Amino acid sequence: MELAFALTVMVAIFAIVNPVGNISFFVALTEGYTKAERVAVIRKTTLVAGGVLAVFALIGNYIFQMFSITIPAFRIAGGILLLTIAFSMLQGSHPTTKVTDRDKEEALQREAVGIVPLGIPMFAGPGSITTVMIYMSDARAESIDWALIMVVFAAILITMITSYILLFYGEKLFERIGRMGTLAFSRIMGIILVAMAMQFILDGIVGFLVHENILAGFLF
Repeated sequence: MELAFALTVMVAIFAIVNPVGNISFFVALTEGYTKAERVAVIRKTTLVAGGVLAVFALIGNYIFQMFSITIPAFRIAGGILLLTIAFSMLQGSHPTTKVTDRDKEEALQREAVGIVPLGIPMFAGPGSITTVMIYMSDARAESIDWALIMVVFAAILITMITSYILLFYGEKLFERIGRMGTLAFSRIMGIILVAMAMQFILDGIVGFLVHENILAGFLF
């Protein structure tokens, strides 16, 4: 169970963060940067993105309680959000929920691009934040399962380490695989996200029916 959960969480977080698909955007933003400046940007990107995801993993449950949001409702909403992001990835474009024209204009500052728009919202955007919060709610579903909680944090850490490595060699990778290669990878990740988004929605619907005792009325 824990192994299956770990693999699912790892794939989901990596797919929604999509570091390979973001390489072309990183290369374009850091064009003309020195090696030291690129490394500084990469460090800020991964630290900011990882920090944001970790914070929402920690406080996500309290956000649910504060606004009286049920887990099934959040699953359905999160699934719909992931669907829109996945469709954008399948079309080969950056989701509008992750970066805007204003973000690109503000990215003219050197190291600041590691915070905005790369750290937020390219790597730690609404989709990745929602995904982390949903899986964290799974780890706290019935009772707090510290092993599953650690799996979520480990998946965030592994994704950020992988992102650091990919961005560090981003220019060389982009030269090898090109824009078409990054788009192809994004589409593959998009397909995976569509399936996961649908699973979130279906689980949310079932959870709602069980919570409202509607399902029991059909079964008995």
